[in-house]
This record gives sequence, C-alpha cells and structure tokens, in this order.
Amino acid sequence: MNTLKVGDKVPAFSAKDENGNIIKLSDYKGKKLIVFFYPKANTPGCTAEACNLRDNYTELKAQGYELLGVSADSEKSQLNFKNKYQFPFPLLADEDHTILNIFGVWGPKQFMGKKYDGIHRMTFVIDGDGVVEKVIDKVKTKDHAAQIL
Repeated sequence: MNTLKVGDKVPAFSAKDENGNIIKLSDYKGKKLIVFFYPKANTPGCTAEACNLRDNYTELKAQGYELLGVSADSEKSQLNFKNKYQFPFPLLADEDHTILNIFGVWGPKQFMGKKYDGIHRMTFVIDGDGVVEKVIDKVKTKDHAAQIL
C-alpha cells in the first residue's frame, strides 16, 4: 500500500456518484475537500462515521469544506445508503478501485485472524490546490468531524 501523505499532490481522478454523475477532483479546484474512505455502506462503523459527518455538515461547510465519501460499493448500494441516512454529500462508487489505489487505501487487512485485501478506513483533507493537508488513519467513527475540525 502506497498511501498519499501530507504534502503529496493528489492525482486527477473521476468516478460516478450514487446517481451516476461523474465527479472529478477538478470540480473542487480552489475548495478545501475532505475525502473519506469507508469499507462498506450500511455497516455499523461506516454508518456511524458517515452520520457523524452528516450531523456536523453545517459546521464543516461553515469552515469551507466540501465532502466526498468513497467505497467500492455499487452506485445502487451508495444510493440506498445515502437515501436511508439522508447524506448531503456525494458517495462515490469506486468499484474498479481506481481512487482507492490512487490514495493507497486498498491493501492487506486482518480481522479475527483472517487476512484479506480491503479498504482501510482513512480520511484525507485536501487544499484548494489538490495537495494533501492532513491524513487521518485512526478514524473515530462516532466523533470523526471533531478529528477533522
């Protein structure tokens, strides 16, 4: 896993959101962007994390941040997740792992003694020039907005 670090320029990317719209990194030029990666839509930890960001969305926006959630789920799964919890931010369906690999969040994991490849729950704060300002690799799912702010 070759994870992006503070000071790295984020390579250009694009992916479809939950509605099939193409979202590009360049859409956020000049804006502060939070890209949070989560393993699977509608699972307890991912739901807690995304709901915490939703509940603090007004404050994040007031601080000038835009948000993008990313997982390897399908557009349909992302749409169901977004609608169920009324998230005000796009959820990208990175089924081919393009963005996961760009950010370096796809790799070996271990759960209950079982080893497998999966998404590492991480968040990247990117400045208006597309440079990583902050990397959060120990995400507190129930208090994630506070880690960012």
